[in-house]
Amino acid sequence: MKNKQTTYKKLILKIILITLAFSLTIAFVYTQYMKKEAIEKLSKVDAKKTTELVFQSLYSAMERGWTRDDLENIIKRLNSVDKNMAVNVYRGEEVAKQFGDIQKDLEARKNDSFVQKALEKNDVLNVIDDSTIEYYYPIIAKQECLKCHTQTKEGNVLGVINIMYPIDDLKISLSSIINFFILFIILFSIVIFIALFIEFDRHLVKPIKNFIANINYISNHKDITKRVGMNNQIQEINSMKNVFNNMLDSLEYQFFHDELTTLPNRKKLIETLSLEKDAILMIINIDKFQHINDLYGDKIGNDIIKNTAKIIKENVSSEAILFKLHADEYALYLPSESVYEDIKNIALHLANCIENHTFIINENEIYVNATIGVAYGTSFLLNNADMALKVAKKKRKKYLIYESNMKIEHEYAQNLIWAKKIKDAIENNKIEPLFQPIIDTKTSEVVKYEALMRLIDENGEYVSPIHFLELAKKNKLYPKLTKIIVEKTFEIFKNLDAQVSINLSVHDILNEDVYSTIIEKLNEYKLGDKIVFELIESDGIENYEEVIEFITQVKKTGAKISIDDFGTGYSNFEYIMKLKVDYIKIDASMIKDIDKNLNSQMVTETIIDFARKMNIQTIAEFVHSQSVFDVVKEMGIDFAQGYFFGKPQKLD
Repeated sequence: MKNKQTTYKKLILKIILITLAFSLTIAFVYTQYMKKEAIEKLSKVDAKKTTELVFQSLYSAMERGWTRDDLENIIKRLNSVDKNMAVNVYRGEEVAKQFGDIQKDLEARKNDSFVQKALEKNDVLNVIDDSTIEYYYPIIAKQECLKCHTQTKEGNVLGVINIMYPIDDLKISLSSIINFFILFIILFSIVIFIALFIEFDRHLVKPIKNFIANINYISNHKDITKRVGMNNQIQEINSMKNVFNNMLDSLEYQFFHDELTTLPNRKKLIETLSLEKDAILMIINIDKFQHINDLYGDKIGNDIIKNTAKIIKENVSSEAILFKLHADEYALYLPSESVYEDIKNIALHLANCIENHTFIINENEIYVNATIGVAYGTSFLLNNADMALKVAKKKRKKYLIYESNMKIEHEYAQNLIWAKKIKDAIENNKIEPLFQPIIDTKTSEVVKYEALMRLIDENGEYVSPIHFLELAKKNKLYPKLTKIIVEKTFEIFKNLDAQVSINLSVHDILNEDVYSTIIEKLNEYKLGDKIVFELIESDGIENYEEVIEFITQVKKTGAKISIDDFGTGYSNFEYIMKLKVDYIKIDASMIKDIDKNLNSQMVTETIIDFARKMNIQTIAEFVHSQSVFDVVKEMGIDFAQGYFFGKPQKLD
């Protein structure tokens, strides 16, 4: 049964009303008590004083020798003062014996219990109703009374005075009233405070403490899947709970879901895989998605991402869960036992479905391909599927199922080892430039050198960059390596009368730190006429403006520009003209068999002819024999480089 909820406003009103009712009840009871006390005490005191006045009046008359008739007249006169007031005097037995009895006195002594009680030396107050009282006052003989009442003794009761009068105008003392209200206010305040303390502790303090405890638990355990649970009747507290839980719902959704596709994301996949249940995991990657994005724009790219997710979901069983990983990758999780042939069929079917689908977006027909890496079992599914995807990409296969004999783990381990080696080499000054000679083909004399990077390993051996350069780029260490080679080459050649070329990639030129180091060293050493910067042509150039700006700046110092590896990659003559280079280094693939390969000779002749017309000098690399050198020299190439002339070495 759902508890009826209330609000703090209603709760406070309820507490005040209950407390007020309680306090008023106490006040009413207390006033009744005070009223009774006033009647019983104050009226008794008042009646006693009045009775004593009556007695003293009668006593004075008796001292003057007034007779019984005179006393009766006095009593009548007293009774005439107020019609609601009555005074009666009754003789005791001893007085009756001495002075004679009266009939009404005799009847009163026999029948009136109040008179009888008063004759026993007790004053008696009889409250007839809320407006009238009756008081019986015993007249006790004193020493002076014995003059007339010779037959009595001191202390005997001579008679009873009975008065009856209204108490409508009975006055209560002001101090009593003030004290009562002070006490009432104090008690009322205490009751209010206690009631508020108890109720607020129950409905406010404890719920908020529980609320904070729940929040602290969620915060300390970093578990946004937990929710604040409180069974509380206060709407404000429940509203706070609902708002906080809704916020957690939103955070959890954002934390575990991809914003574009609304699919669960990599974090949710990792959480699912942590259960280590037998399952199949497929990582699906859209091939060359960046090209699609560049060609059609992000909006169409996003549409393809969403539609591809839809295709995958439509072609798998309902128990399969599709996750969106980074960029253009998905993960498909199928919680089932692994049957190898079924896995192959599912992977091939998905790859074909994506490949055969025509995306019609803004009247454009777009086709995409996908590569799938698959793993199955209970553990390491994500790592294994990712490894399988990388191998499938490398082998240009639609899908590949992970097998332990792929040896990818060894490759990853080696990468980690090499990453540490590179960092250690940088920190311990184990990166050195070696210099390979370049000769003038006309004179066969060494006229320049090329600076080539080497890493010194733990055995003191030189390691070629082919083993670590790509890994350095992935680990963002490559700019540091370039800076080291630039700085050390400048320091060595400041006292050598020879030209030296330093290899630079487009990434070096675009790197602000490397760029500023080159300009700084050129200005510091003033070696511009000795320096040639070789741009690695196979990298390709997209940021022409930045590269041309670099070339302009370094040429101001006298430095030269060369294009390395010309004849591969993005080779084109427009490229050469834009950059206004000084040298073209013809790629080794053109030179290594130029003495035997007529096609290489024809391509090389074309390059040489173009270079002469553009007033650009040429360099042949990978000259490894006399026969190759003879052809190079005969073709008119200006400079030659290769092991035939010398290996890379240190220069003193």
